[in-house]
Amino acid sequence: MEALMFEYRHGIPVLNLVLPSRGERCQFTVKPLLMTVGDFLKDIQNEDKGIDRAGIFHEDGTKVSSSTLMDVLLRSHFKLVINNLTYEVQPLIRGELSSEHITQMDDIKTLVHKLYSTLYLEQHQLQKERQLLEKLEVLREQIQPLEQMKDKILQKAEAKTTKLLWIGLALMSTQAGALAWLTWWVYSWDIMEPVTYFITYGSAMAFYAYFVLTRQDYVYPDIKDRQFLHYFYQKAERHRFEIEKYNKLKDDLALVEQELKRLRDPLKLKLPVQQVDDKD
Repeated sequence: MEALMFEYRHGIPVLNLVLPSRGERCQFTVKPLLMTVGDFLKDIQNEDKGIDRAGIFHEDGTKVSSSTLMDVLLRSHFKLVINNLTYEVQPLIRGELSSEHITQMDDIKTLVHKLYSTLYLEQHQLQKERQLLEKLEVLREQIQPLEQMKDKILQKAEAKTTKLLWIGLALMSTQAGALAWLTWWVYSWDIMEPVTYFITYGSAMAFYAYFVLTRQDYVYPDIKDRQFLHYFYQKAERHRFEIEKYNKLKDDLALVEQELKRLRDPLKLKLPVQQVDDKD
């Protein structure tokens, strides 16, 4: 195992490496803050086309990721493997640098990172926005047939609920007419008074039974909503409408739209998206 060591030349790290195919010594210059491990290995392979395999490993044998900055790699020992050859590379000697030089280097690093962020921020945002738009289009295509099916089921459930309300009104009107006919034409109020009392008491028992079964007050808007949901789930099961899948797509759609708005204007807030209520 041959030992190699980076050297500073004009303030830039340099590595002298013998190429395996031609046996020539080649000098590779490294820009620690701008180059990654993948860039360094690519430079070596471009210089010698006879290199089939190249990689960098830690001392414990763990492979170093290609996205790792060379500035991080050069702080410790590592192994450079080229084909069947293994080189043990020493870290950069930083002890010879003065504290003032180190401070200047840290300032330069910070400046380079800021410049990199400024130059590539807009490009990153455009790329992110394009990915979100593609995902949004896919979600809309998936949810469109479910939206159409949901609208049809909602219309049918609403019509059936409305019909039930009118039937209830008709039955109550019929009951009132029958009691009036029995009171004034067939019998007298003295006879019909106990009948109306027991009808009222029976209605109170029915309302109490409704509360015991549903744990809800007998309020007409709540009863209408409950009956509407009952019909909706009944028809959704009959038409094989997947409510969980629909709600999942709506959640994903809302998250993507919220991320898009945050990316374009972080001050805007996302309005909530209406979903199908869960079954009681």
